[in-house]
Amino acid sequence: MSNFFPLYRTQSSDFITRYIHRISQTRNHTALKMLHAHLLTSALLFTSPHFHAKLIISYAKCLPQHNLHTLTNFFKCMKPNSELPFNVLISDLCRNGFNFLALKTLSFMHCSGVSIDTYALCSSLTAASSIQDVSFGREIHAHVAKSGWCSSVFVGSALIDLYAKSLLIGDADRMFDEMPLRNTVCANALLSGYSDAKLWAEGVELIRKMPALSLEYDHFTLSAALRACAGLGAVELGRQVHGYLIRSVYDAGSDVFLLSSLIEMYGKCGMVAKAWRVFNFVGKGEGKRDVVMWTSLLGVYGRNGYYKQVIELFKDMLMEGISPDGVAFVTVISACAHTGQLQLGVEYFESMQLEFSLKPGPEHYSCLVDLLCRAGELGKAWKLVDEMLNKGDTSCTVPMWGALLNACKDHGDLELGRLAAQRALELNPHNDGIYVLLSNLYARFGMWDEINHLRELMKEKGLRKDVAYSWIEVTD
Repeated sequence: MSNFFPLYRTQSSDFITRYIHRISQTRNHTALKMLHAHLLTSALLFTSPHFHAKLIISYAKCLPQHNLHTLTNFFKCMKPNSELPFNVLISDLCRNGFNFLALKTLSFMHCSGVSIDTYALCSSLTAASSIQDVSFGREIHAHVAKSGWCSSVFVGSALIDLYAKSLLIGDADRMFDEMPLRNTVCANALLSGYSDAKLWAEGVELIRKMPALSLEYDHFTLSAALRACAGLGAVELGRQVHGYLIRSVYDAGSDVFLLSSLIEMYGKCGMVAKAWRVFNFVGKGEGKRDVVMWTSLLGVYGRNGYYKQVIELFKDMLMEGISPDGVAFVTVISACAHTGQLQLGVEYFESMQLEFSLKPGPEHYSCLVDLLCRAGELGKAWKLVDEMLNKGDTSCTVPMWGALLNACKDHGDLELGRLAAQRALELNPHNDGIYVLLSNLYARFGMWDEINHLRELMKEKGLRKDVAYSWIEVTD
């Protein structure tokens, strides 16, 4: 064995770490076992807790997922009276995406009587949050309550984050209220949950309460406030947040995410010119107006129906040397569809892979189908979808079939429309929008019996078309 590793006795731990990383990348199981054996026989394995963690991660990448046998064998080589190697292991497993194994490591610590500190608890709660394992998170919460770690703001923040990401907003609220000590991170975790659940009013209320709770606003808090204002259409409150931002945030022009939130807030409130002024305030220059800000501005113009300007802005973005992302392509291809620029939209779609090495997703194919349909090319749209199906492509989505169905309604193609509706309902039998589009198609041909049958079918399935609504802000 020593012939294979002649340098290990003289090389540093960094050399071994790099070698483990290389084996992990190549997924060479045989080389990994040989290295493991050498580290055991030379006792190097016990010189650093990081070796255990990196070896386990390498085994997890080389072997079938959730290989608990390998994990258990490693535990036998670790000191059960010290929490340090286990803490390092849980943290590394979380960072590398092996959240299931991280939770199993915590279970082993608990069953073996190893002391569990805030480091292990926070990492494990992060793992539970990543895989939406609320039941395991509740078990950790019970352990936290019994062991007296509720006073830790770090553990409390991790618990709020777990419940918020699982949309258990009531549990996140209670956890926040019961914490004896709170900081801005705790409030931000709860604000994130409100935002995901679209509870904009609750988010605004919490932000207003933060000064009374001696909690300061940070950049994340202000971004959450702007998202809430956008969700409520509360442009006056958004202006107040903007004013606070200017007065309180040093060099606000350097925070592109905060400025993007500001642009989107004005855009969703219909104030396109104001969004443009915020964008233009940043000015040109390296690192100033990045793809995030450009994509936000494109979205603002697209949502408000300024499709020609979207295409011009997209060209300006390319001229400024910014590589567009997938979201930007969705916006510009959709703009081409609304302005009837078929050839330009197809060119942008093809450039994704050819020029920017971006793989088109289902949303891009949906935009392409819509582009073809709006141009009256139903045959080409059907051919595209049919080719994707024949290749076993899973990108065919309900919006794609819906775009084809809507075009069939506009162009009076009954048979193709029926087929598109059938395929869409196979993917999602409870999509009420498809039933409405099919009903509109039947109405064009005066097929009232079929429409009545669809209504009865929707009643049987308990489906109802959502009633649309709009927010307006009434000021003095």
